[in-house]
Amino acid sequence: MIFTDSVAVSGVRRTEDGYLVAEARVARTGIQDYLGTEIDPDNEHGLRDKPIVRVYRPESAVFHADAMHSYAYRPMTNGHPGGDGVNSKNWKDVAIGQTGGEVVRDGQFVKVPLVLMDASAIADYESGKRELSMGYGAEVVFQDGVSPEGEAFDCFLGPMKMNHLSLEHRARGGEHLRIGDNQPNTPTGGHDMADSLRTVIVDGLSVQTTDQGAQAIDKLTKQLADAGVNIKTLTDAHAAALAAKDGELAKKDAEIDDLRAKQLNDADIDKRVTARADLITKAKSIADADYTGKSDAEIRKAVVVAKLGDAAVAGKADAYVDARFEILVEDAAKNPANDPFRQHMIHQDGSTVRNESEKARLQMIADMQTAHQPKA
Repeated sequence: MIFTDSVAVSGVRRTEDGYLVAEARVARTGIQDYLGTEIDPDNEHGLRDKPIVRVYRPESAVFHADAMHSYAYRPMTNGHPGGDGVNSKNWKDVAIGQTGGEVVRDGQFVKVPLVLMDASAIADYESGKRELSMGYGAEVVFQDGVSPEGEAFDCFLGPMKMNHLSLEHRARGGEHLRIGDNQPNTPTGGHDMADSLRTVIVDGLSVQTTDQGAQAIDKLTKQLADAGVNIKTLTDAHAAALAAKDGELAKKDAEIDDLRAKQLNDADIDKRVTARADLITKAKSIADADYTGKSDAEIRKAVVVAKLGDAAVAGKADAYVDARFEILVEDAAKNPANDPFRQHMIHQDGSTVRNESEKARLQMIADMQTAHQPKA
């Protein structure tokens, strides 16, 4: 299969003889896009209806020894001649110059010197016809794969063999070389649609554009993808920050609610003071002791222990201790000695004023009953 490829010219200068000399990168490794209708026109490999066929040029194809030799001393033409390219039969009619013999590898590219010798072609170049397109032949191996750089391809080339270098108004553009098929029946020579336009996929749609347009689309697509990643990163970070703040606020709210639950109003304080004083009064009525610093439960337990001993509370639940305390309080209430209002009626010998009155009354009755009897 005959291909054409676009290149860029550098180091252009004129000689004393009027020739135009320059250097050009004429081939490179990597993957180039191709139209399915051009790479597989008869659909022998099922690629004709595919909008883009990715053709891989391995180093073994570009820098093969036979390929490197074929870059040297190739005829230059003003437009592709069509057919099978340039040969001895049409050289005199189509040649306008040639490539030089100093073929060198320049990274992923092959660079060669060239000389444009035809005055009319030089005039075309100086008036703006400045693209160069390399025409070459290569075997196409229809086999899927992935390049060492990780790019998928649909087929790859065998060793390339250069045929000619054409001066064109519009080639595939610059140093990024693209494969183009030189159809035999191209009316005016030059490039066909595949050589001048590229098909790119934009949002699922096939769009034909120039190589420069495709580069711009690729750049904008990448920027859009990067912007989407950046927006997602910022959104995720913002969501994480909000979640952290929400957590902090929830914790503060819980702390505030806890403090509110623990806060006592004046009425609650009065009730607790009254209940505390009542408890201590009951406790002292049973076992007079210092209950400062003890909780209510500790006070009840201390009273029961003081009255009944440690065995009374050993292994017992708080409810049991509380019940025993209440029983002691009830018993104490029944004992007049524990009534502060009756304390003044109790003599040191334990008798009460009431008992003395009764005794005197009974004595009086007895005296009256025996008053008529003679005294002893």
